Amino acid sequence: MRTWATLCSLALACCAAEPSPEDAGAEALDAGELVADAGPEDAGHKAAACASEFGTLFTNAFGRADGTVVAVVPPAWQCPWPNGDHVVIQLRMDGGVQRLVVNVKSDYGDPRVAMGRVSAPLPAPAYEEGWHPGVTLDYPTTLGVHADAGFELVDLEHAAARVYDAVTVGAPLSVYASSSGGSYAASAHKVHRNGAQNDGAIVVDPTGAQPTWLLFHFLNQSF
Repeated sequence: MRTWATLCSLALACCAAEPSPEDAGAEALDAGELVADAGPEDAGHKAAACASEFGTLFTNAFGRADGTVVAVVPPAWQCPWPNGDHVVIQLRMDGGVQRLVVNVKSDYGDPRVAMGRVSAPLPAPAYEEGWHPGVTLDYPTTLGVHADAGFELVDLEHAAARVYDAVTVGAPLSVYASSSGGSYAASAHKVHRNGAQNDGAIVVDPTGAQPTWLLFHFLNQSF
């Protein structure tokens, strides 16, 4: 499996993409940024097996999605419902594929995002494939993490690279996120600090003894 660095060394151009329905305001990347032109047919890319049809499992709620990674789709990569400033993680859950849309660019002031990485057990309930609304997550109280420590400012390219390299196709993954449900029940987003016990996060190796958490916040957030 090729790493992001290898793929970037092959890049020749970036294809602009239409935003997905729930992120209609996102802008596509300019040519020359981030995306290699190998396309999903490149078997070494983590988006190679990206799905074209999606389930409707997500409800109008904050929750945790537990599933198996089908694809990791970088910004503007040529897969269905691409997005110019998000990484889309596709998870197989309960027989269908759902989209977890991870923001790697801030729309407010400084476009960089702050990323953190911690090791901590997965809170109850235990990992079980499916959508689990009604859970809570708060960076300070659940994980002991605050904005003034443990985070690094990264631009879109490097934030996307870190997500891409951390997430393994075919492995179990948990993602804390919010969905609107209804017409957008295929997707969940806000995978970052939100407050009100609804913080989004990616949990790598959620079935292991000490999972790795990828955390995100924006510069206008303090906690």
